[in-house]
Amino acid sequence: MLEPVYQADVVIVGAGIAGLSAAHRLTSAGVTTAVLEAAPYVGGRMSTEKVDGFRLDRIGQLLSTSYPELRLTPGLDALVLRRFAPGVLLHRDGRRHRAGAPAVGRSARGALHTVRALASAPRGAATPSTAPVGSAMDQARLGAALTRIAATPTARLLARPELPAARALAARGVPARTVDGFLRPLLAALLCDPELTTSSRCADLALRSFAGGRLCVPEGGAEMLPELLARALPPGTVHTGVRVTSVSTTSVTTAEHGEVRCRAVLLATDARAAAELLPGLRVPDFHPVTVVHHTTDEPAVALSTGTSLLLDADRGGPVAHTAVLSSVDPSRAPAGRTLVSSTVLGTPPDGLDTAVRVHLSRLYGTSTRRWETLAVHHTAEAVPAMRPPHDLRRPVRLMAGLYVCGDHRDTSTVQGALHSAHRAAAAILADLGAAGSMHRADPPASLPRAA
Repeated sequence: MLEPVYQADVVIVGAGIAGLSAAHRLTSAGVTTAVLEAAPYVGGRMSTEKVDGFRLDRIGQLLSTSYPELRLTPGLDALVLRRFAPGVLLHRDGRRHRAGAPAVGRSARGALHTVRALASAPRGAATPSTAPVGSAMDQARLGAALTRIAATPTARLLARPELPAARALAARGVPARTVDGFLRPLLAALLCDPELTTSSRCADLALRSFAGGRLCVPEGGAEMLPELLARALPPGTVHTGVRVTSVSTTSVTTAEHGEVRCRAVLLATDARAAAELLPGLRVPDFHPVTVVHHTTDEPAVALSTGTSLLLDADRGGPVAHTAVLSSVDPSRAPAGRTLVSSTVLGTPPDGLDTAVRVHLSRLYGTSTRRWETLAVHHTAEAVPAMRPPHDLRRPVRLMAGLYVCGDHRDTSTVQGALHSAHRAAAAILADLGAAGSMHRADPPASLPRAA
């Protein structure tokens, strides 16, 4: 028989969750696929460092149980999500207040009872008492708004006028104390945008996810998403340590192994790497994120936050949000040790560790002098900015044979990255005109096996 013209039907450049998810959909349809990754590991920005038995996320993006793509993506069936306590804890005026999201379908009156405050207890107490957040009118407005947005179809949210999120909230008549006391710190945590410059449509989608589900993290660390996706692919599909230097509609050129011929190419890298391979692609601005991980021998219960996400509504220091992550996901710390993970948004200040310790001391109500710093992860281009006008469905098909996906083509979330991969795989299958491969060929034997 003649040698096949193509070494693979589709070559995917980049083994982040978008590229791996697209590979699943393509291989499931019978399309031979090779995933090439320059790094020695899969996952891209969704990576987890191991230090002395701790599992430390580099970015620590928050997930939501309401993300449809977590349920729809092949390969993620074994993913275990560890949930935060309902709602969030807000640190404001020296006290801790709980604001909870209403469940989908509940009445505004029922939602009112879920929007409560948790006044800070005396130091050492594990269960603070309750008190209202703002006035009764504030509670009613907030509860009704969360209930409405949870039940609003996505299409209706996307039809709203688009403004920066901060301006949109003010234009809707939301009281400034509700914005600053709840919505700003919450949206900052969800969007990594403390100034709320994000498109109001993206902010509405984030609030809808919050109101309709629970905030969560993957058990074992962020790397579990790409690892599960990679493990479930056919052996030999993923090739790490392979740097792509150029692409076309019918081949990619690698620094290590020369040309790999194919019928279609999918760029699934971050936005900047994609633009380097295809000059002319837009590179968005980015939100920097710094994650600081501490450990302490102090029992987690003494920090009195349980499994809650703690936000600083006062903006009284560099920490935007923090959590005793070992309480949420015990697999992230050795037995008997407490892991506190804190997120700093924007450019970190000088003397970051000292500033974070001082701020955490106020937030948790305890001394942090003896806490040990495990790692400080700064990512300058952590999350693509989604300022208006923002196209939530940027084209994934550039031309027949050339496609692109990632969080920079959708929303800057895990949900957005997975959804863009879904769209790209569908476009490739439509263009190839096949429910399966036009031929059978193993991935190029000259490429290294997956790690």
